[in-house]
Amino acid sequence: MKSFAKKFLRHRVALASLVFLAVVSVGAGFAPVFTRQSYEVQNIEEKLETPNAQHWMGTDTLGRDLYSRVVYGARMSLSVGVITALLSLTVGTLVGAIAGYRGGKIDAALMRVVDVFYIFPSLLIAILLTVYFGRGFLGILVAITLTSWVTHARLVRNLVLQSKEMLYVESARSLGLSGTRILLRHILPNILGPMIVSLTFQIPTNIMSESFLSFIGLGLEPPYSSWGTLANEGFRAMKSFPHLILFPGTVLFVTLLAFNALGDGVRDVLDPRGKRDFGA
Repeated sequence: MKSFAKKFLRHRVALASLVFLAVVSVGAGFAPVFTRQSYEVQNIEEKLETPNAQHWMGTDTLGRDLYSRVVYGARMSLSVGVITALLSLTVGTLVGAIAGYRGGKIDAALMRVVDVFYIFPSLLIAILLTVYFGRGFLGILVAITLTSWVTHARLVRNLVLQSKEMLYVESARSLGLSGTRILLRHILPNILGPMIVSLTFQIPTNIMSESFLSFIGLGLEPPYSSWGTLANEGFRAMKSFPHLILFPGTVLFVTLLAFNALGDGVRDVLDPRGKRDFGA
C-alpha cells in the first residue's frame, strides 16, 4: 500500500486528476455550502442572463441560476456514474468469478448470457430499459447497470481462469479449502488491481451514458437535473446563448477526462512491468 501511494504521488497527471475529482465531489456533496442561489427557483425577469457578478454562469430559459444547477447536477451525474459502476462491478465479478472457476457447462451457460448482452448496442438496450422502467434516478440506475456489467464479467472470468492455475491456488485446494473460500480469500484479492482499473474507466463511461440518456430526454424529471439534462436544455438555445451549453459541457468534458487520466495513472502504477518515470 505504501509503495502504491508513493508511486501514485509521483504520477502528476493522475494526482492532478484525483485532486480535481475530489474538489468536484466535495462541491457536489456540499452543494448548499458552495451555492448562493437556488437551483430550482424560477425568475422570468432574469431569464437568459449572461455570466455576471450575481449569476456566475448566467441563467437559463426560466431564470434559474446556471451555476447552482451545474453544481447540483454534479450530484446526479457523479452518483449515477459511481453507483452504477459499483453495481456493475459487483454483478460482473459474481458472474465472471463463478464462470471462470467452475468452468464446464456453468461457464458456457453464463458466457452465452454475457454474449447476448454484448451483441446488442448497449445504448439501445439502455434506452429500451429506461422507457420500460420510466424516467427517474432508479430507472437510469437499472438501465445502465444492466448494460455495463458484461465488460467486468469477461475481465474477471479471464483473470480467474489464469489465477486458478497458479501454485497458491493448487496449494489451497490440497489443503481442502472450498471453492468459495479459495475465490474470496485467494483469487479475488490477487486480481483486485485490474478490477480497480476497470472500475475507474467504467465510471466515466456510465456518466457519459447517463448524459446521453438525459440529452435525448430520457433522464431525470424536472426540477432535478444532471449535466446531460443541462446540455440538452442548452443545446436548444446554443446559437443565441452559448453559455447555456458551454459551462455544463465543459465541466462534463473535464470530469470525464480526469476520470480517464486517473484510470491510466492507476493502471500505470499497478502494472508490475511498467517502470515509468511518472514525475517526468
